[in-house]
Amino acid sequence: MSGSQTPGSTASFQRIAVIGGGAWGTALALTAARAGRSTTLWARDPSAVAEMRSKRQNSKYLPNITFDEEFEVTDRLGDCLTADAILLATPAQTTREALQALSATGALKMPIALCAKGIDRTSGKMLSEILQEAAPDAETAVLSGPGFADDVAKGLPTAVTIAAQTAPTAEQLCQALAAPAFRPYASTDVVGAQIGGALKNVLAIACGAVVGRKLGASAQAALTTRGFAELSRLGSALGAAQETLTGLSCLGDLVLTCSSTQSRNFSFGLELGKGRVASDLAKEGGKLAEGAYTARVAVKLAQNHNIDLPICQVVSQMVEDDLSIEKAIIALMSRPLRPETTTL
Repeated sequence: MSGSQTPGSTASFQRIAVIGGGAWGTALALTAARAGRSTTLWARDPSAVAEMRSKRQNSKYLPNITFDEEFEVTDRLGDCLTADAILLATPAQTTREALQALSATGALKMPIALCAKGIDRTSGKMLSEILQEAAPDAETAVLSGPGFADDVAKGLPTAVTIAAQTAPTAEQLCQALAAPAFRPYASTDVVGAQIGGALKNVLAIACGAVVGRKLGASAQAALTTRGFAELSRLGSALGAAQETLTGLSCLGDLVLTCSSTQSRNFSFGLELGKGRVASDLAKEGGKLAEGAYTARVAVKLAQNHNIDLPICQVVSQMVEDDLSIEKAIIALMSRPLRPETTTL
């Protein structure tokens, strides 16, 4: 199932709340406002709330962008409970914490769309599983695809997947968020929509390392392609539909993130390719990219399904064990030869 409704058409979800005042959350709040929805954005930092209210800017996360639509900004989670649907845009590794804080303010019975990309590193669970445990009465949804927050905030053309447990909810969320430059496609493949977003972060680190090491465009293309093979193997084992794997939330997001310095994961990989090691980057006070947190748990999840993820495994070793880029290249290029197709 695919296709969003015409921007401006009647939507069942007229009130949208966005949890998370970072770049992505702010961009999504702008999108919902552009779609004509009554929008509330929750941010943790009172100073950010004050700036967004007074100057219509979020200079820390979206510098040089002034909001072209109005929306409510609050630092009180309870203000979000009157929404018809919630977009959860906090970091992937804080998903459980954010949901627990939100549920402490009142009952969560509306659809909640996960907008972060990753796998919970503590439990090894998909974010949808975390949501279902923390808010069992809320319908689980996922918003994912090839979109940088800066582009979305500027109103540049973007297409994403919105998956939900039921088709009507997915379609209604698409109607609610469809704007002139933001085109959502509906799906019911909640697992598939998540797996692409989680693994592309890991694979983007690998691609960044290739570029940082100046190994050439051929190597970058090969790594992206073989990375997609890894993503597809794990996605298929978890029940993802083939349409999802070749769609926006998987292949589309992978292509974007593995080729642009706008990606924090790609940029993190660039530093590794230049000879830096993850532990030094962490000591310098820099926040690790999401793929660095996801790599090890993704490999473990694949092992539970008897699936080999050699690129993700190498990234995990670079992050966890400070494996050098030289040894990472040797590890990948010296693997036993194997056919590309299963017919050989």
